[in-house]
Amino acid sequence: MAERRHVLIIGPQGSGKGTQAARVAPALGLVHVAMGDLFRSLMQHDTPLAREVRSYYDRGALVPDELTLRVLLAHLDELAERDGAYQGTLLDGFPRTRAQAEALDRVLAERHEQIAAVVELAVPRTVLIERLSGRLICPQCGAVYHRVFAPPQVPGRCDRCGGELIQRSDDTPEAIARRLDLYEEQTAPLLEYYRQRGLLLTVNGDQPIEQVTHELIAALRPRLEDSHGNHAEITS
Repeated sequence: MAERRHVLIIGPQGSGKGTQAARVAPALGLVHVAMGDLFRSLMQHDTPLAREVRSYYDRGALVPDELTLRVLLAHLDELAERDGAYQGTLLDGFPRTRAQAEALDRVLAERHEQIAAVVELAVPRTVLIERLSGRLICPQCGAVYHRVFAPPQVPGRCDRCGGELIQRSDDTPEAIARRLDLYEEQTAPLLEYYRQRGLLLTVNGDQPIEQVTHELIAALRPRLEDSHGNHAEITS
């Protein structure tokens, strides 16, 4: 069996990372693994690993890197058991720091697997703030809208249940700016780590969804097909 090769997708909130990962992964024969969804799914079960993760969530603490890796590796083992021929994953939401990236490299090497490419979705800060600050949610049914890009049929009212739409307190421009500052502080060393290794691709995320998907697939496909690891940096 060919060595499994994984792709990382990195981008700030509002970059469309989750949307693109779900579209791109099937086109490349990869399994989309979103770490946030993986944790939420895990905690619906009563297993030793789930209880360990829940102990951190319940007290509002960050899940340690070592435990996060164990959760990820357990999921990779499940994927292999379910389909021994699966080619790799598109990882969304991990790693977030250079220390996590180095730890991920170590455990993948032990499994004779590797990172084939890392793609950054680049979106101007002003666009990110516009996307995120326009978000509206329905507290009754959880539906999500956007004042500009996906407005409700009746202003301020949910199309689905008629509930009153609200803006989350962390979706104000000021709160968003703080989150983006933290993202940039944590992610800059991570991107440099992958850039130095020749793995980093950058795709313009400030385009129509279909165009971004097309450019991501075009940039990533050669990396996955190149069995000799030719990692010259490409910027789309």
